[in-house]
Parts: sequence; C-alpha cells; structure tokens
Amino acid sequence: MSKSDNISFVRTETLPQVAPPMGEQGIVKWLRENLFATPANAVLTLISLYAIWFVLKSTMPWVFNGVWGTNSLAECREVLDGTSGACFSVLTERWNQLLFGFKYPTVLTINGVETEWSGYWRPMLAFAMMLVALAPVLFFDLPRKLLIVTGLFPFVAFWLIWGGTIWTPILALVGFIVGYLVYAQLVNKSFAAGFFGAVVAALVTWYVGGFIVPLLTPETTFLQAVPSRDLGGYMLNMMLGLTCVSLSLPLGIALALGRQSSMPLIKWICVIFIEFIRGVPLITLLFVANVMLAYFFPPGSGVDLFIRVVIMITMFSAAYIAEVIRGGLAALPKGQYEAADSLGLDYPQAMRLIILPQALKISIPGIVNIAVGLFKDTTLVSVISMFDIVGMIRGPILASTDWNGVYWELFLFACVVFFVVCYGISQYSQWLERRLATDHR
Repeated sequence: MSKSDNISFVRTETLPQVAPPMGEQGIVKWLRENLFATPANAVLTLISLYAIWFVLKSTMPWVFNGVWGTNSLAECREVLDGTSGACFSVLTERWNQLLFGFKYPTVLTINGVETEWSGYWRPMLAFAMMLVALAPVLFFDLPRKLLIVTGLFPFVAFWLIWGGTIWTPILALVGFIVGYLVYAQLVNKSFAAGFFGAVVAALVTWYVGGFIVPLLTPETTFLQAVPSRDLGGYMLNMMLGLTCVSLSLPLGIALALGRQSSMPLIKWICVIFIEFIRGVPLITLLFVANVMLAYFFPPGSGVDLFIRVVIMITMFSAAYIAEVIRGGLAALPKGQYEAADSLGLDYPQAMRLIILPQALKISIPGIVNIAVGLFKDTTLVSVISMFDIVGMIRGPILASTDWNGVYWELFLFACVVFFVVCYGISQYSQWLERRLATDHR
C-alpha cells in the first residue's frame, strides 16, 4: 500500500444547499409547531375550529344579508322578507347620534350674519386635531416643535366642541401661560414657591379676565354654543377617556410620591385619599358627581355636569395609577436613590431625571391596563342621564318607534368602536415597552 493511500480525503468545494424537509418549512412547520405539536394540542385545535365554524355558520349569513338603506325596522323586515339578516340601516340613519349625540347646530354665525352650514365639521376637526396633538406625545422621535400643537389642542378643541365666544379658551390659555412664567421665575428659589405662585397667578388672571370676556362676547361669538346636554355618543366617551387619563396620570404620580413622603401630614392625606377612593365603586362616585358635588362649589357657579364627572373619574383613576406607580418606585433598587444623592441632586431633580423615568417604564403595563379599563368604564355615565354611545342606544334610539327592537346591530357597533381604540392602546403599549426595553436596565 502506497503512502498516498493513508491520506484522508479533504473536500475542496462546498456542498450545494439542499431544501429543508417539507415538515420544517412554510405553513406545514407553523401548523405542526403551533396547532398540532402534541396529541392534546391537536384535539384542542380541532375543537376550536369546530366552535369557530359553528359560530360563523350562524352569524355570517346574518351579516352578509344585512340591509343598509331603509328608514325603519319595518322597512328592513319588508326587504328581508322572512330571511335572516341584520338591519344595519339604523347605523346609517342614526350615525350622527351614535357618534356625536343629539345634534350640532346647522347655522354658522359670523359677525351677526347667519349662514347654513353643517355643524358636524366641528367635532370631526377636533378629532383630526387630536390625532396630530397626540403624535408628538406618543412617538417621541417626532420634532419637539409639534408639542406646541399639543399644548394648544385642549383650548381649540373646547371651542370647537362647545362653541360660544373664542375669548373663553383664549383666557384659559393666557392663565396657563402667566402661571408658567411665574413658575419659571420662582422655581429657582424653591419648588413649592414656584408651584403655589403659578396657581395664584393663573387664578388671578382668570378672575380678572372673567370681567373682561363678557364685554367682548357680543361681537366675537361666531360658533353657536352647544350645551353639554346635547353632546353625547362615542365622542363623549372619547372626551371623558382622553381628559381623565391625561389628568389622572400626573395626579397619580403626585399621590404616589406623597405616599412615600417623609412628612406625616402629606403622607397620611395621600394614604387616606387613595384607600378611600379605591374602596368606593365608580358608579357611586358618578352619582355623587350628579347629585352632591355641585354643593361644594360657590352658589350660582353652575359647574357643568361634564366637569363634575371629569373630576370624579379623574380622582378614581388617579388612585389606582398611584398604586401602580408606587409599585414601580418600590421595584427600583436602593442604589438608584443613592446614586442621585451622590450626584448632589435635590429631591425634584432626582425624581425628574433618575427615579421617575425608570419607575414609569416599569409601570407601563399597569398604567395601560388602567387606561383601557377607564375608557370602557366611561359607559357608566349613562346611569346618570349622560347620553354616551350606550346611553344613546338605550335612550333615544331604542325609544323611537322606527327602531324599537333593534339591539344586536347597535351594540355590535359599540363593541367594534371600543375594541378598535382599546386594541390600539394595547398595541402601542407593547411597542413602547419594546422601544424602551423595560426588561433591561
């Protein structure tokens, strides 16, 4: 045997790529790993498919045979002629009540001259502005200059939705600007001086402006005022949800920090407030807002029911958010507080720059859970005669002779619009968690 026979063979070129087996690629692999991985999973998959087929077999003909162009339930039944089908005509005929409440004025007044104009452009424009205003808050990669739109949105939206003189939202905006300027001048001395100075400056501005606005109103009112009792539909749920979540988050942060304060008076005030509010059902607080809360305001102030409901829902939500944020604060290691002290930061700086950013990242799932629950709980206002989308369905629409007996179509529409918003909030929170990498510190 020659010497070359003892040398092992070494391949000089790579083997060509071979396609993986059918069971390890494409839809077959996905089905095997997710639906038929084990005999038990296979049985559960088949049972689930049968349940889905059973439900769709009964509902799909009802949906696809739906009628959209009639003016009453009786006409729907005549068109269906005994066949199974939905009467979606109630959605097309009462869409304005389902979305915006009873009515919006159809007259546009400019400098005393009346012009026929559909009033629904006002809430629609406010909704479009809401999307623009929320963008720089939710997606922090956008230019910070857009926060100017966010700051102006509450005042413009108030004027568009409620109408009346434009000087009322302008006065409110001026009060906030004056308060901020005073805060910026006094905060260097102490946080408390800046805060209370800003509050006093804003209140004085609003008080003085209250005497000036009535003098300017007659010449400048060109959006017809809409009373709160005429507002309703899904727009009312959106307004309550957005306003209460926006207000309850900073209030919840303040309560969480106050509960951890070393000052006994502040600590026990926050503890009593949180525990009392969390021990009371929301529907009880709504009845308090409807019946009793007006007695706590000065006589003749005439505080609107919408404002009273916002106050109570905000207090309710803030108490729960405070406990979520307190859990986030407790989850931070003690070294974070010591690091802030070693840098020479005072309490407000440490909380703003080091502690709260980390605690809020940890608290994102809990805060989103409360926000979703709060948005759905806004339907409870129907029990105090506020015509949100559920109240509008149960009240004026089903009480009419034309649509008395239509239930599934209306409540299915309510479920869909609520699901769209709640699912969007959930998906955004998951994106935010991935973006902030809350599981890596």
